[in-house]
Amino acid sequence: MYEAVHAHPDGEATVARHAATAARHGYDGIVVRSRDALAAAGDGGGAVATGGDGSPVRDPEAVREEYGVDVVDAVEIDASDPTSASGAVGNYRSDRTVVCVVGGDDALNRFAVEQERVDALVRPMAGGGDFNHVLAKAARDNGVHVEFDFGPALRATGGKRVRALADLRKLREIVDHYDAPYVVSANARSHLQLRAPRELVAVGEAVGFDAEAVREGLRAWGDLVERNRERRSEGFIEPGVRLGRYEEDG
Repeated sequence: MYEAVHAHPDGEATVARHAATAARHGYDGIVVRSRDALAAAGDGGGAVATGGDGSPVRDPEAVREEYGVDVVDAVEIDASDPTSASGAVGNYRSDRTVVCVVGGDDALNRFAVEQERVDALVRPMAGGGDFNHVLAKAARDNGVHVEFDFGPALRATGGKRVRALADLRKLREIVDHYDAPYVVSANARSHLQLRAPRELVAVGEAVGFDAEAVREGLRAWGDLVERNRERRSEGFIEPGVRLGRYEEDG
Protein backbone atom coordinates (compact mmCIF):
# COMPACT_ATOMS: atom_id res chain seq x y z
CA MET A 1 0.00 0.00 0.00
CA TYR A 2 1.12 3.54 -0.83
CA GLU A 3 0.21 6.96 0.53
CA ALA A 4 0.41 10.23 -1.44
CA VAL A 5 1.94 13.10 0.53
CA HIS A 6 2.92 16.75 0.27
CA ALA A 7 6.56 17.35 1.20
CA HIS A 8 8.61 20.50 1.70
CA PRO A 9 8.38 23.09 0.14
CA ASP A 10 4.66 22.46 -0.42
CA GLY A 11 4.29 20.62 2.86
CA GLU A 12 5.63 20.96 6.38
CA ALA A 13 7.84 17.84 6.48
CA THR A 14 10.71 16.62 4.34
CA VAL A 15 10.48 13.62 2.05
CA ALA A 16 12.75 11.71 4.42
CA ARG A 17 10.53 12.35 7.42
CA HIS A 18 7.43 11.29 5.47
CA ALA A 19 9.25 8.14 4.36
CA ALA A 20 10.36 7.25 7.89
CA THR A 21 6.83 7.69 9.24
CA ALA A 22 5.25 5.78 6.36
CA ALA A 23 7.62 2.89 6.98
CA ARG A 24 6.56 2.75 10.64
CA HIS A 25 2.91 2.69 9.59
CA GLY A 26 3.55 -0.26 7.28
CA TYR A 27 3.32 1.42 3.88
CA ASP A 28 5.31 0.08 0.94
CA GLY A 29 5.86 3.52 -0.56
CA ILE A 30 4.98 7.19 -0.74
CA VAL A 31 3.92 9.19 -3.77
CA VAL A 32 5.49 12.64 -3.36
CA ARG A 33 3.10 15.01 -5.07
CA SER A 34 5.09 18.18 -4.35
CA ARG A 35 6.68 19.46 -7.55
CA ASP A 36 10.07 20.50 -6.12
CA ALA A 37 10.52 18.04 -3.26
CA LEU A 38 12.73 15.52 -5.06
CA ALA A 39 15.99 15.89 -6.93
CA ALA A 40 15.92 14.23 -10.31
CA ALA A 41 18.00 11.10 -10.47
CA GLY A 42 21.31 11.75 -12.18
CA ASP A 43 21.51 15.41 -11.24
CA GLY A 44 24.86 14.72 -9.64
CA GLY A 45 23.83 16.13 -6.30
CA GLY A 46 24.25 12.92 -4.34
CA ALA A 47 21.76 12.04 -1.64
CA VAL A 48 20.97 15.65 -0.82
CA ALA A 49 20.67 18.50 -3.30
CA THR A 50 19.71 22.08 -2.49
CA GLY A 51 16.52 23.80 -3.52
CA GLY A 52 16.22 27.44 -4.49
CA ASP A 53 15.44 28.38 -0.89
CA GLY A 54 18.36 26.40 0.52
CA SER A 55 16.15 23.56 1.77
CA PRO A 56 17.17 19.91 1.33
CA VAL A 57 15.87 18.24 -1.82
CA ARG A 58 16.26 14.49 -1.61
CA ASP A 59 17.15 11.93 -4.24
CA PRO A 60 14.36 9.30 -4.16
CA GLU A 61 16.87 6.45 -4.51
CA ALA A 62 18.76 7.61 -1.43
CA VAL A 63 15.58 7.90 0.63
CA ARG A 64 14.43 4.50 -0.59
CA GLU A 65 17.66 2.88 0.49
CA GLU A 66 17.67 4.64 3.86
CA TYR A 67 14.08 3.91 4.94
CA GLY A 68 13.08 0.85 2.94
CA VAL A 69 10.03 2.36 1.24
CA ASP A 70 9.50 3.24 -2.40
CA VAL A 71 9.63 6.99 -3.13
CA VAL A 72 7.73 8.07 -6.23
CA ASP A 73 8.22 11.29 -8.16
CA ALA A 74 4.82 12.84 -8.79
CA VAL A 75 3.27 16.23 -9.40
CA GLU A 76 0.00 17.77 -8.30
CA ILE A 77 -1.24 20.37 -10.78
CA ASP A 78 -3.29 23.08 -9.12
CA ALA A 79 -4.41 25.30 -12.01
CA SER A 80 -6.93 28.10 -12.26
CA ASP A 81 -8.62 26.77 -15.40
CA PRO A 82 -8.55 23.81 -17.81
CA THR A 83 -6.31 25.59 -20.32
CA SER A 84 -3.60 26.15 -17.73
CA ALA A 85 -4.05 22.61 -16.43
CA SER A 86 -3.67 21.17 -19.94
CA GLY A 87 -0.38 22.97 -20.47
CA ALA A 88 0.96 21.78 -17.14
CA VAL A 89 -0.06 18.18 -17.82
CA GLY A 90 1.79 18.33 -21.12
CA ASN A 91 4.88 19.71 -19.42
CA TYR A 92 5.03 17.12 -16.65
CA ARG A 93 3.63 13.95 -18.18
CA SER A 94 6.93 12.74 -19.61
CA ASP A 95 8.93 13.71 -16.49
CA ARG A 96 6.83 12.43 -13.57
CA THR A 97 5.68 8.94 -12.75
CA VAL A 98 2.31 10.09 -11.39
CA VAL A 99 0.41 13.18 -12.57
CA CYS A 100 -2.49 14.48 -10.47
CA VAL A 101 -4.86 17.37 -11.15
CA VAL A 102 -6.55 19.24 -8.30
CA GLY A 103 -10.29 19.55 -8.79
CA GLY A 104 -13.00 21.19 -6.74
CA ASP A 105 -14.11 23.33 -9.66
CA ASP A 106 -16.64 21.83 -12.07
CA ALA A 107 -14.59 22.72 -15.15
CA LEU A 108 -11.38 21.29 -13.71
CA ASN A 109 -13.13 18.13 -12.52
CA ARG A 110 -14.44 17.58 -16.04
CA PHE A 111 -11.09 18.35 -17.65
CA ALA A 112 -9.24 15.88 -15.42
CA VAL A 113 -11.55 12.90 -15.91
CA GLU A 114 -11.56 13.37 -19.69
CA GLN A 115 -7.75 13.21 -19.99
CA GLU A 116 -6.09 9.82 -20.32
CA ARG A 117 -2.80 11.61 -19.56
CA VAL A 118 -4.03 12.32 -16.02
CA ASP A 119 -3.58 9.59 -13.43
CA ALA A 120 -5.74 10.99 -10.63
CA LEU A 121 -8.29 13.71 -10.01
CA VAL A 122 -7.53 14.79 -6.45
CA ARG A 123 -9.76 16.66 -4.01
CA PRO A 124 -12.76 16.74 -6.39
CA MET A 125 -15.13 17.93 -3.66
CA ALA A 126 -12.88 20.65 -2.23
CA GLY A 127 -14.14 24.22 -2.10
CA GLY A 128 -17.75 23.21 -2.68
CA GLY A 129 -16.98 21.19 -5.81
CA ASP A 130 -19.34 18.49 -7.00
CA PHE A 131 -19.04 15.12 -8.72
CA ASN A 132 -21.77 13.45 -10.73
CA HIS A 133 -22.54 10.40 -12.84
CA VAL A 134 -21.25 12.02 -16.05
CA LEU A 135 -17.83 12.61 -14.48
CA ALA A 136 -17.78 9.12 -12.98
CA LYS A 137 -18.41 7.55 -16.38
CA ALA A 138 -15.66 9.66 -17.96
CA ALA A 139 -13.23 8.70 -15.19
CA ARG A 140 -14.03 5.03 -15.74
CA ASP A 141 -13.69 5.24 -19.52
CA ASN A 142 -10.39 7.15 -19.38
CA GLY A 143 -8.84 5.30 -16.46
CA VAL A 144 -8.57 8.42 -14.29
CA HIS A 145 -8.55 7.58 -10.58
CA VAL A 146 -10.79 9.68 -8.35
CA GLU A 147 -9.29 10.54 -4.97
CA PHE A 148 -11.13 9.97 -1.73
CA ASP A 149 -9.47 12.63 0.39
CA PHE A 150 -9.91 11.54 4.02
CA GLY A 151 -7.92 14.52 5.30
CA PRO A 152 -10.86 16.82 6.18
CA ALA A 153 -12.70 13.97 7.90
CA LEU A 154 -9.59 13.26 9.97
CA ARG A 155 -8.60 16.82 10.81
CA ALA A 156 -11.71 19.02 10.68
CA THR A 157 -14.14 19.45 13.56
CA GLY A 158 -17.78 20.30 14.03
CA GLY A 159 -19.82 21.19 10.98
CA LYS A 160 -16.82 21.02 8.64
CA ARG A 161 -16.22 17.42 9.60
CA VAL A 162 -19.90 16.56 9.14
CA ARG A 163 -19.82 18.09 5.63
CA ALA A 164 -16.58 16.27 4.81
CA LEU A 165 -18.13 12.93 5.77
CA ALA A 166 -21.25 13.72 3.74
CA ASP A 167 -19.11 14.60 0.69
CA LEU A 168 -17.17 11.34 1.02
CA ARG A 169 -20.38 9.35 1.33
CA LYS A 170 -21.85 10.94 -1.81
CA LEU A 171 -18.62 10.49 -3.77
CA ARG A 172 -18.35 6.85 -2.70
CA GLU A 173 -21.88 6.09 -3.87
CA ILE A 174 -21.29 7.60 -7.31
CA VAL A 175 -17.84 6.10 -7.86
CA ASP A 176 -19.01 2.69 -6.67
CA HIS A 177 -22.17 2.72 -8.80
CA TYR A 178 -20.27 3.52 -12.01
CA ASP A 179 -17.22 1.42 -11.16
CA ALA A 180 -14.79 4.31 -11.60
CA PRO A 181 -11.18 3.72 -10.46
CA TYR A 182 -10.16 5.46 -7.26
CA VAL A 183 -7.37 6.10 -4.78
CA VAL A 184 -7.49 6.81 -1.05
CA SER A 185 -5.33 9.30 0.84
CA ALA A 186 -5.11 11.24 4.09
CA ASN A 187 -3.60 14.07 2.00
CA ALA A 188 -0.88 14.64 4.60
CA ARG A 189 1.18 17.84 4.53
CA SER A 190 3.15 16.81 7.59
CA HIS A 191 4.45 13.46 8.78
CA LEU A 192 2.24 14.05 11.83
CA GLN A 193 -0.82 13.90 9.55
CA LEU A 194 0.08 10.51 8.11
CA ARG A 195 -2.28 7.79 9.29
CA ALA A 196 -1.86 4.04 9.30
CA PRO A 197 -4.07 2.02 6.93
CA ARG A 198 -6.19 0.77 9.83
CA GLU A 199 -7.07 4.37 10.75
CA LEU A 200 -8.10 5.14 7.18
CA VAL A 201 -10.17 1.96 7.17
CA ALA A 202 -12.03 3.26 10.24
CA VAL A 203 -12.83 6.55 8.46
CA GLY A 204 -13.92 4.69 5.35
CA GLU A 205 -16.27 2.45 7.29
CA ALA A 206 -17.96 5.58 8.66
CA VAL A 207 -19.02 6.54 5.13
CA GLY A 208 -19.95 3.08 3.89
CA PHE A 209 -16.70 1.57 2.59
CA ASP A 210 -15.79 -1.91 3.56
CA ALA A 211 -12.27 -2.37 4.88
CA GLU A 212 -10.93 -4.05 1.76
CA ALA A 213 -12.20 -1.23 -0.46
CA VAL A 214 -10.11 1.28 1.50
CA ARG A 215 -7.04 -0.94 1.27
CA GLU A 216 -7.66 -1.29 -2.46
CA GLY A 217 -7.65 2.50 -2.76
CA LEU A 218 -4.25 2.64 -1.06
CA ARG A 219 -2.90 -0.15 -3.26
CA ALA A 220 -4.16 1.69 -6.36
CA TRP A 221 -1.40 4.31 -5.97
CA GLY A 222 1.13 1.49 -6.27
CA ASP A 223 -0.70 0.05 -9.29
CA LEU A 224 -0.43 3.44 -11.03
CA VAL A 225 3.27 3.61 -10.21
CA GLU A 226 3.95 0.13 -11.57
CA ARG A 227 1.97 0.78 -14.76
CA ASN A 228 3.57 4.14 -15.47
CA ARG A 229 7.10 2.97 -14.76
CA GLU A 230 6.58 0.21 -17.29
CA ARG A 231 5.27 2.69 -19.84
CA ARG A 232 8.29 4.93 -19.34
CA SER A 233 10.74 2.06 -19.76
CA GLU A 234 12.80 1.90 -22.95
CA GLY A 235 11.29 -1.39 -24.07
CA PHE A 236 7.63 -0.33 -23.84
CA ILE A 237 5.72 0.10 -27.11
CA GLU A 238 2.09 -0.29 -26.01
CA PRO A 239 0.22 -2.38 -23.41
CA GLY A 240 1.22 -6.01 -23.99
CA VAL A 241 3.92 -5.13 -26.53
CA ARG A 242 7.58 -4.61 -25.60
CA LEU A 243 10.71 -4.07 -27.66
CA GLY A 244 12.65 -7.33 -27.92
CA ARG A 245 15.91 -8.58 -29.39
CA TYR A 246 14.55 -9.00 -32.91
CA GLU A 247 13.14 -5.47 -33.06
CA GLU A 248 16.44 -4.08 -31.81
CA ASP A 249 18.36 -5.99 -34.47
CA GLY A 250 16.16 -4.43 -37.13
